[in-house]
Amino acid sequence: MTSKKNIRILMFTLLKKVRIEYNIIIRKFRYQNPQIFVYLVSTLIGVVGGLSAVILKNLVSFAEELVYHNENIHYNYWTIFLPAIGIILTVLYIKYFVKTDISHGVEKVLYSISKNRSKIDKKNTYSSVIASSLTVGFGGSVGLEAPIVYTGAAIGSNIAQKFNLNLKLRTLFIACGCSAAIAGIFKAPIAAIIFSLEVLMINLSMWSMIPILISATTGALVSYFLLGDDISFYFAIFEPFDKTKIPFYVLLGVACGFFSLYFTKVNRIIEKKFSKQKNIYLKTILGGSAVGILIFIFPPLFGEGYMGLQHLMSNDPESIANNSFFFYSLGTNDLSLIIFLTGIVFIKVITSSFTTASGGIGGVFAPALFTGGILGFIFARVVNLSDWVKLSEHNFTLVGMAGVMAGIMHAPMTSIFLIAEITGGYTLLFPLIITSSIAYLVKYQFDKYSVYTYNLKRQNQMITHNKDKEAILRMNIYDLVEKDFVKVSLTLPLSRLIKEIIPKSSKNLFVVENAEGNFIGIILLDEIMDILLNKEKYERLKVMDVVTKPPAILSPEDDNEKIFKLFDKTNSWYLPVIDNKKYMGMLSKSKLLEKYRELIADFSEE
Repeated sequence: MTSKKNIRILMFTLLKKVRIEYNIIIRKFRYQNPQIFVYLVSTLIGVVGGLSAVILKNLVSFAEELVYHNENIHYNYWTIFLPAIGIILTVLYIKYFVKTDISHGVEKVLYSISKNRSKIDKKNTYSSVIASSLTVGFGGSVGLEAPIVYTGAAIGSNIAQKFNLNLKLRTLFIACGCSAAIAGIFKAPIAAIIFSLEVLMINLSMWSMIPILISATTGALVSYFLLGDDISFYFAIFEPFDKTKIPFYVLLGVACGFFSLYFTKVNRIIEKKFSKQKNIYLKTILGGSAVGILIFIFPPLFGEGYMGLQHLMSNDPESIANNSFFFYSLGTNDLSLIIFLTGIVFIKVITSSFTTASGGIGGVFAPALFTGGILGFIFARVVNLSDWVKLSEHNFTLVGMAGVMAGIMHAPMTSIFLIAEITGGYTLLFPLIITSSIAYLVKYQFDKYSVYTYNLKRQNQMITHNKDKEAILRMNIYDLVEKDFVKVSLTLPLSRLIKEIIPKSSKNLFVVENAEGNFIGIILLDEIMDILLNKEKYERLKVMDVVTKPPAILSPEDDNEKIFKLFDKTNSWYLPVIDNKKYMGMLSKSKLLEKYRELIADFSEE
């Protein structure tokens, strides 16, 4: 026994020494070759991010095969309940294993960059993969892109934390992880890079672009090697762009913009309604059952919907309605197909929102592409039925995908290059630019928040490309509140304040409260110096005689920008924080500026 114990101690000591030597070598290499170190880490992130995308795609395919390709249940009424089962399993997994909210992945990444110093919990490197595979694999009508973005961001952040890197590099590697994951899902590295710049709003130099490029390319290559071309989200262009059809692409852009507005409004309403239901199991059953019923009636609503788009752009677009008794009850003609697709395009928004609002994990990336593609097809088919002009239904389907995506995500550049890459060329570049730009402008005119930034901007937690504003938004201002200021009673004789309290305090400011403990005002010694030096005056006065109102009062609900503006407007060095008439502490302008300078220096480090 003693011999075995000695061997274990020896092994432990050796492993500890190896680990120490390894850390020394890594640290030495990092400081001697900083650029090469960053490039190597970005390659590592690309490999892991690409692998996570491959694993997620395979997990979803496995779940779908296991659940839906069994002859005993395929197209059986039991399939109505399967999405609810998937969402319930997701909710249970999150509640008992993850134990933290992982929904709205892209929003979580933006929040981490903006308010959490680009730090993401280690468990998020895998939790979204498992949760979304349960949701989508059982039929949840959402996409995999938001979960994989969150996963890639967590991978980048945790690798950066492992090497004790600064804020700027942590943020950079979050962008690398997101780019690798998106590139792995779509095999579209350029769109993945632009996503990081446009949606995540990463403010980067040209030098910093190289690591993101390396990660995105590596992630796409890993996906190519492991998945091949068969599972690619790919649509070849076989009809050239006709310049005479530009006015129709403009009209399609307007239609996509208004549909994007419908999409985001419905999504917010449903999420808000479901958030009021506190019983998570009832919420899951209601939402999941509704999704199952709608998918049973409209089979193309199942999962991400990419298979439906492939049917739509085949030589037999009516095949999208296979196994739908609803479609065949209308009759198999052009009008019935348009009615069927119109129902799908509007109901997809509802099923997608039900899926996430009831506890499922997924994103709007795929639903945006799905609904945009169908909208483009409907637009072209309706025009073609008029026999006035002939439009390419295939091309309008592809351009519609970019238009709705641009409107919902406020990411026209990402949508343009994503469709360009998945179609294998830039033949449709002009109509993609026209439709995406117009869709974005129409949506922005009526709603300035994207599906990702709505909640963050309402809470003033959204990063920007303005470094000054970004530093302000990153600050946890209420951590700077000072609570060591002396509080005095409103009825206290001024002589006691001068003789007993002031000599024991290092502050020249005192907080005044009434008998109920409510905040009344402050006493600044500099402002009552003439009274302090005149014994005859202060002997007959009380605190209530010299208390003054502060130039402004802060509330815990005030956002960072408002606080800075109040300090500038009042030219004050201290402002009290009051919550429900109760004094919480004093905020110092000097501490704010000190923290601001620290953040600017931190984020500017190379």
